[in-house]
Amino acid sequence: QVQLVESGGGLVQPGGSLRLSCSASGNIVTIFTMGWYRQEPGKQRELVALANSGGSTHYADSVKGRFTISRDNAKNTVYLQLDSLKPEDTAVFYCYSIIRSGTTRDYKPYWGQGTQVTVSS
Repeated sequence: QVQLVESGGGLVQPGGSLRLSCSASGNIVTIFTMGWYRQEPGKQRELVALANSGGSTHYADSVKGRFTISRDNAKNTVYLQLDSLKPEDTAVFYCYSIIRSGTTRDYKPYWGQGTQVTVSS
């Protein structure tokens, strides 16, 4: 089974920074897209940032200029650097990836378990 595991969440003051990590493991053949979503209680999960295998990136307008996504393909890991954090950034952040596994032999979406980011004074 393919598994995504996030880490790096925590409590930070407004204007502060965090660095989230997500590592993929399991029966992986190819990783296409890796990225991050976030979700507040009672709200829809929303896209934060994506990075494809070719190096292109996409950011939600609400985080553009404040968050930076990067990948270490040798480690099957994606990072999200969160700077200039605001209270409204508070959410569970979920790693997301489109992966071709040796089991399915097809690209499918996978989700991590989530890591809590809380921005508060």
